Amino acid sequence: MSIERSFRDARHTRADLDSLAGSLARVAGLQDRFELRTRPPEGAGWQRCSDLLSDPRRFAAWRGRLAEWLSAEYGAAPSRTAAGYVMSWYLRVPAYLGALLLHHERRVPSLRPEELAVRIAPEGRPDPVGLAVLGESFHCLPLDPGSARPEATVVADDHALADVLRTRYVAHAARFVRAYGAVCPLGPRTLWAAATDALDSCLWWVGRQGGDEGSGVADAALVLRSRFPPLTAASTLRMATTDAGGRTWTRTRESCCFTYLLPGRAECDGCPRTRGKQV
Repeated sequence: MSIERSFRDARHTRADLDSLAGSLARVAGLQDRFELRTRPPEGAGWQRCSDLLSDPRRFAAWRGRLAEWLSAEYGAAPSRTAAGYVMSWYLRVPAYLGALLLHHERRVPSLRPEELAVRIAPEGRPDPVGLAVLGESFHCLPLDPGSARPEATVVADDHALADVLRTRYVAHAARFVRAYGAVCPLGPRTLWAAATDALDSCLWWVGRQGGDEGSGVADAALVLRSRFPPLTAASTLRMATTDAGGRTWTRTRESCCFTYLLPGRAECDGCPRTRGKQV
């Protein structure tokens, strides 16, 4: 049973609703990318992020599954393409959870690898299909209804909350860069560029999914209001003119997904390769 349905079908106290689990229940229906959990069932494909980071063989197995899928779909599986997909998919785990709760609840959970879990699709394309927050602690604003809870840490304003999200995300990403960089053909600059893309994109996506794209863009501008090394850029979201003359939000990528290495594929729009940037 999903977390959203479990809250809908059972009686819960106000304390339950003010908890981090209550936040996840509320935001679950405002997105359609992932199954959201607080206590995922044992097995069933769920893995703690810390287990992935501490055992490079898990990343090798993940990339091996992806290489098989790429070979079946495209007739080839370049090592950098497989490595690039897993890189981007993994970084979206802490980025998406942090962005989702910041945008809708003005809360930031612990993003430590020990307190997050991911479920990889068991069949077909092996991308993440489930995300879990295993801890109960969170940062919030003074008027948050759960601000008096023992697991809550209150910060002064939106700027301070954005700083908490960025700091926690960077700490998680740093562990990923060290662990994955030791077993993949991609360098630290590429990995940190991908980390920047994941955070900027996820803040944008959750606004769009929730029906207020401009608010998501504003969150990205708040969290990435300038470059915060080792992240490689401030938010690159901007307005652009479509071929039909309309206006739309778009962003410039910092990292390459290496899809262009697949047969018959070219660089994506906004790829740094087309701008002569190092990837």
